Amino acid sequence: MVSPNSSTPGGQPGSAVASSADKTTIPDVVIRLAGNSQDGIQSVGGFLARLAGRSDQDVMTYMTIPATISGGPSIFQVRMGTGDILSSGDQADFLVAFYQHSYESHISALRPGGVLIYDTDHVKPNPEDRRFTNVGIPITSATVEAVGGTGKDKGKNIFVLGLIARIFDLDVPKLSQLIKERLGGRGEEAVRNAMMAFDAGYAHPVENLLGHLYRFARATSTGATTSRPAVTMDGNTAMVYGLLAAGVRYGAAYPITPWSSIMEMLRTELPKYGGLFVQAEDEIAAVSHALGFAYSGHLSVTGSSGPGLSLKMEALGWGSMAEIPLICINVQRGGPSTGMPTSVEQSDLLQALYGSHGDTPRVVLAPKDVEDCFYIAMEAARIAKEFSTPVIILTDQALATRIEAFEEPDLKALVKEPVLDLTPAPVDYKPYPLEKWPKHVPPGTRMLSGKYPTVTGLEHDEAGHPSASPVVHAKMNARRREKIKAVAATLPAHEIYGDQSGDALVIGWCSTYGPIREAVNQLRSGDQPIKVGQLHLRHLAPFAPGLAEIFARYKKVVVCEINDEGLHGYGQLAMLLRGAFANPSIVSVTKTDGLTFKVREIVAGVQKHLSA
Repeated sequence: MVSPNSSTPGGQPGSAVASSADKTTIPDVVIRLAGNSQDGIQSVGGFLARLAGRSDQDVMTYMTIPATISGGPSIFQVRMGTGDILSSGDQADFLVAFYQHSYESHISALRPGGVLIYDTDHVKPNPEDRRFTNVGIPITSATVEAVGGTGKDKGKNIFVLGLIARIFDLDVPKLSQLIKERLGGRGEEAVRNAMMAFDAGYAHPVENLLGHLYRFARATSTGATTSRPAVTMDGNTAMVYGLLAAGVRYGAAYPITPWSSIMEMLRTELPKYGGLFVQAEDEIAAVSHALGFAYSGHLSVTGSSGPGLSLKMEALGWGSMAEIPLICINVQRGGPSTGMPTSVEQSDLLQALYGSHGDTPRVVLAPKDVEDCFYIAMEAARIAKEFSTPVIILTDQALATRIEAFEEPDLKALVKEPVLDLTPAPVDYKPYPLEKWPKHVPPGTRMLSGKYPTVTGLEHDEAGHPSASPVVHAKMNARRREKIKAVAATLPAHEIYGDQSGDALVIGWCSTYGPIREAVNQLRSGDQPIKVGQLHLRHLAPFAPGLAEIFARYKKVVVCEINDEGLHGYGQLAMLLRGAFANPSIVSVTKTDGLTFKVREIVAGVQKHLSA
């Protein structure tokens, strides 16, 4: 995070309104909007994030929303600027407080020297606190004056958007277009009111209180432009597009936060592609529907969040035994039980790996960022089809809701149109041969042997005939194990960022990718730099080969994950790695406060273990 006040004055002329004020050029900024969930602050953050995506800038967002239906306090934090944005920022440079509780709850998140913008209609800051630049604006009454009518709480979010556009010399025509695109479906009056609120915010002479305005540094000549345009979306949306590109056309699920937006989008989109999505009466029915689609030869998807994954486990065990290709997405949240459904946690790893009856080896993947949500859906489809097995994707609440900009995927090259494969099965076809991994043969396939295979969840022989033979059970257990191990041979080699050997290797999975990368950069470039590398695991079962050799090159292997240290002092992935590699240098940095990792927390954790 870079302080706006420490950057270079000057820069290129901006808009006509802001051109008379001094401008400070900054590389990036962290803005936290604090209000209630009904205020539309998520919309403001979304507009800023999408503007960044259309302006060749990088962006990352973070939000909290209440779990209660009645709503309540909420924040949306956006970090945007030039260059790589790897985290949403440890501290805010700007805090916009809509209410007194917003100010009191979040003033500690504002860095010393930062800017507090507060609604003078609702907020009275502490006059003794002189750590910040206080900018009081009658946001509510100014919005009412601009828009009129009785909806005094409607539109102040857009007023603030106009205010921010003026402060940071943002592209007003692009923002106006975004507002029209977003609100156009509500009618002309909604767009007109929003634009009046925006214009009122933009016209407010905030520089008279702030002292100057800001402008983002331009992209370098080496840099920021891409061969394809950038797209801006959250992780759940990227996951849906990945599923569609991979050829998934059928699915079933039951709603639960934070999975539900994937389900709702699939329910809308799949019929457009000739597919179908079923909202089932419960989780057990949902996974069973999805297995039925897969049994009939269509790659299908189901999904849920923590408690829902638990309910799917029996059917997933059937899918492993019957060897049916299926994608199961689990958007992790705080648990156990209904826990904290709108907060992030990474505590479903062991459930995904082992949460079923019997020995049930399975494939488990985890995306590293929003862009990777698209690509990992495609990879899950490949593995499920190639190895006829359920594949679980573990994402988390932070990835599900945060917005990032990334290069538009090459859809012409990537999109796969699904074709029902009814290729005749050869004379020697067996559904469960001991040393091969044939694809699932759906009903309707011509059997050249004249004998139809049996697909069953009972233990079975190579032809699928139920068997209670101890010898057969042992061989089939080994077969299912070796099949999952064979997936490892198809995975790319591990990539190490930073030092390839040295003091510490920092490992993470899922949404910790960006904060760990930023922490590694700090550790390597501080006053007392250390040799540290980063390894982010996308494949949690099976692991790609070579981990033991990589671990041996570092004094400490520090695993950062958002779950509890457990009874033995290690997070879930760390415990898994220690069990797999019997390496005592593997240690943990964990947290369970429902928040994403701050960069400084990772830095402190690594330093603590190195000094122990």
